[in-house]
Amino acid sequence: MGKEIPSRSEDYSLWYNELVKKADLAEHSDVRGCMVIKPYGYSIWEKMQQALDKMFKDTGHVNAYFPLFVPKSMFEAEEQNAEGFAKECAIVTHYRLKNDPNTKGKLIVDPEAKLEEELVVRPTSEAIIWNTYKKWIQSYRDLPILINQWANVVRWEMRTRLFLRTAEFLWQEGHTAHATADEAVKETIQMLDVYAAFAEAFMAMPVIKGKKSEGEKFPGAVDTYCIEAMMQDGKALQAGTSHFLGQNFANAFNVQFTGKDGKLDYVWGTSWGVSTRLMGALIMAHSDDDGLVLPPKLAPIHVVIVPIFRSDEELTKITLKVDELSAALRKQGLSVKFDNRDTHKPGFKFAEWELKGVPVRLAIGPRDLENGTVEVARRDTKEKQVMKLEEVVAKIPALLEDIQKNIFQKAKSFRDNLITNVDSFDDFKRVLDEKGGFVLAHWDGTKETEVAIKEQTKATIRCIPLDAANEQGACVYSGKPSSRRVLFARAY
Repeated sequence: MGKEIPSRSEDYSLWYNELVKKADLAEHSDVRGCMVIKPYGYSIWEKMQQALDKMFKDTGHVNAYFPLFVPKSMFEAEEQNAEGFAKECAIVTHYRLKNDPNTKGKLIVDPEAKLEEELVVRPTSEAIIWNTYKKWIQSYRDLPILINQWANVVRWEMRTRLFLRTAEFLWQEGHTAHATADEAVKETIQMLDVYAAFAEAFMAMPVIKGKKSEGEKFPGAVDTYCIEAMMQDGKALQAGTSHFLGQNFANAFNVQFTGKDGKLDYVWGTSWGVSTRLMGALIMAHSDDDGLVLPPKLAPIHVVIVPIFRSDEELTKITLKVDELSAALRKQGLSVKFDNRDTHKPGFKFAEWELKGVPVRLAIGPRDLENGTVEVARRDTKEKQVMKLEEVVAKIPALLEDIQKNIFQKAKSFRDNLITNVDSFDDFKRVLDEKGGFVLAHWDGTKETEVAIKEQTKATIRCIPLDAANEQGACVYSGKPSSRRVLFARAY
């Protein structure tokens, strides 16, 4: 099959981009900054959706859908939110095109079809949703509202990269409304925990839960919580966020309710979301120089079966056994692919399915049929073993579980090795340049120091870990007192 992708050590960025394309996950669109998610890539996203959607519903949430367009005045109602997204907004100003009288077949904007009010193409949906909640909420009996939507959003990014940063992307966004601050805070933390559980149990990707600094929090939020993951190039990736909105959006949109005591008060809110950026995280957290390494829980195909044959007669005999084997594996809830193409040799097929990250590969030839055996290869470790055909159906589910656990443990060991405590700014810069990864360092809590560190090192405060212990120390940059370490890293 030949060398499909460059090695990670040669050029990590090129390795990533080529892997996304060669593994048939996505490709660049002719629309600037947008991507086409191909069927194999979309099937992984669907698996993510299904798992998360169940987790959302298990915690009492329901799905709804809200408009793509937000009137500009409505978007401006919450000032911090509007200012935070202003540079990324796409705006609809006209509603009709017409033929250019001077150029046959060309269309131009009809100047008479200017909208009375310009429409923002949603970069996030707080504005349109809270404006809607105003109609739905009158009394404490109407609360809580626990809604999620699966949607697309547009953020007009200038520098894009497949899955990680595109002008349009897919995501889910939860928006909840509550009668008390305590209830809203509990919701915020609950959904952070849901994201962390999903990342670790399904993506096999260890994460650190934390709270964002004032400089890094979501525009319009009181507090932003996040999960941070470590990629194989030593850069961090924010994999999910959950925001306690306080009463900011309720105030902006005048969303009030009558409490049990008969008094009028503003509603407390949250919002939370993850996006197709998780696809990029999945790729960069586990994959290698030969292609994707997919955790079985998210793999579109669990088992690929490659026949080894020289004649149609041999293929026919192998196919009879494979059909029986495939049916038995599917009864176990597994997805099975029988690659019986006669246009490619087994070696080509092995390399192709390795590139696509299929967790388990079975190879069966005439000799295997005679011996009642099958060769079993696992994608994560490249190990091969021979199993008895009569035992393989019972053993594959346990093998997949072991692969899932091994992928997580490998990523966790890698991540843990890239967490470094530093106590001086010289060590801070040295670790970032020579080792990379997360740096745990004292910070004086000021925005000025945060900005200065970012300007000098390109490292940002990823989060203040929720499990950070109180520890007296001195800020690595200013030398001022600090009561705990925060997590720094260069990031995507």
